[in-house]
Amino acid sequence: MKIGVDVRCLMEKQYSGISEYTYNLLKALFKIDQENQYFLFYNSSKPVKMPEFDSPRVFYKAFNYPNKLFNLSLRFLKIAEIDKLVGGVDVFLIPSFLFSNLSKDCRKILIVHDLSFELYPEFFTFKKQLWHHLIEPRRITNTADSIIAISENTKQDVVKIYQTPPEKIDVIYNGISDMFFEPITDNDISRVKKKYDLPDEYIFSLGNLEPRKNVESLLKAFNLLENKSIQLVIAGGQAWKYQKIYQIWQKSAKKNQIKFIGYVDAKDRAALYHLAKVFVYPSIYEGFGLPPIEAMACGTPVISSFTSSLVESVNDAGLLIDPQNYNELAKTIDQYLADSRLQEILKTKGLEYAKQFNWANTAKAVLAVLNREKK
Repeated sequence: MKIGVDVRCLMEKQYSGISEYTYNLLKALFKIDQENQYFLFYNSSKPVKMPEFDSPRVFYKAFNYPNKLFNLSLRFLKIAEIDKLVGGVDVFLIPSFLFSNLSKDCRKILIVHDLSFELYPEFFTFKKQLWHHLIEPRRITNTADSIIAISENTKQDVVKIYQTPPEKIDVIYNGISDMFFEPITDNDISRVKKKYDLPDEYIFSLGNLEPRKNVESLLKAFNLLENKSIQLVIAGGQAWKYQKIYQIWQKSAKKNQIKFIGYVDAKDRAALYHLAKVFVYPSIYEGFGLPPIEAMACGTPVISSFTSSLVESVNDAGLLIDPQNYNELAKTIDQYLADSRLQEILKTKGLEYAKQFNWANTAKAVLAVLNREKK
């Protein structure tokens, strides 16, 4: 079978979220699938560096049309059909909401990560809101032959908001890289500590700087901690509407105990988790939430939100709080830091719970959907 995949997200210089998901999924798929051929589509009028996949059954199909005109032809003119551009495929995998147009003969499989733009439009810039409006996610969802939702919470959102038949949706959890389960070497610890000038004891948080990640509440909670010695390290690239985060930081009485280290490579994340006293992830909404599971796999206990899919991704292996209540967050962090027995219990539970999330399992489940006959 010939399988097409839209890999335009892999043109990003720094992978996070959907691009990281797509890269890891494809890497695992190509490792287990010894039969199907994959045709990876992308379009860019400028030179881009794409990842190399070690498989004789994988072929890039690159085009260099002016992007705005190309998207216009996909969305409104319906001139280009991507499956035919790549030479004709039996099924086409769309890893997120994108400008897309496929022929009627091609089976379409859409991966839905979250509907945050529907539920919390105020978290997005006008430009982002307009982009989602033009793409028409509802139309893409309802014209797909099959949908993969990355959590039960995302599935329920799609059913409720778009009135999509639930039997059309498969829930397939994300995986995490094997490297998070591997022992951290002394060299990695020394290198990462030096690279980011890390304190001896710190609370760690990771995620793009944007309103949905709720870094503002974390900063307010940190200011209220009874524990005066612990420091806070925040990793993540600047996404959108992040200015208020820095304004709160500048006014904080503990400004000198808070460190922003920006975007971090995957190879550094394991050591950053491992060295942290606790990982705090007070996001308001997530389609799944990989960082808490990565932290647990590294042996670092998690404090996260009792909202959206985070109830699934953390379960009872971590502490869950109301992300809108920074007083509750501060009390929970203090209680955790003061209770060594709780720390050991959560470390053990987290390590065991994280084992079920691996890319091999995710790839096997996605491959089953790809191989499914069109109804």
